Amino acid sequence: MTATKGCIICFTSMLNDLFSPETISWTDFLWRIAAATLLPLSIGMERFLRRKPIDFRPFVIISVGACGLAVGAMELLVSTNDTNFQMDPSRVFEGVITGIGFLGAGAMFREGSFVQGAGSAAAIWSSGAIGLICGFGELWLATIITAIILILLLVSGPYTARWDPGGDKN
Repeated sequence: MTATKGCIICFTSMLNDLFSPETISWTDFLWRIAAATLLPLSIGMERFLRRKPIDFRPFVIISVGACGLAVGAMELLVSTNDTNFQMDPSRVFEGVITGIGFLGAGAMFREGSFVQGAGSAAAIWSSGAIGLICGFGELWLATIITAIILILLLVSGPYTARWDPGGDKN
């Protein structure tokens, strides 16, 4: 019975090591992932409600993925004990933002002499940045960026409606 109990304790300890953050608390992680979900959701809902080319889901998916990459990069950076290992977290930013740029480019299209979807492309790119910022724990910054983008999208609606598909062409 003692050997079995020892195996269970060892297995539980191994699971705890594999499935828990080392550098931040669960509370900090949950705040970060919640912000990375809710902030871009507000931007995505604005795009969705105005019938833009991208619905709200990619905004959240991209942001949560970017947040996970940022938290993972921090965890890896801090938890690696190898003195020869070097990691630059800014490389995570570079890779994520470049990749999201390709996604945003897919949201844009040309109709006549107008390029449409640029607002959605920029918003989806910004959602990736918001996710990264949340992942690195700067929730105040992510909130301010989200507010600015959301206000801009809402206020600019009447000025850009004539270029929207099905909008007023007069």
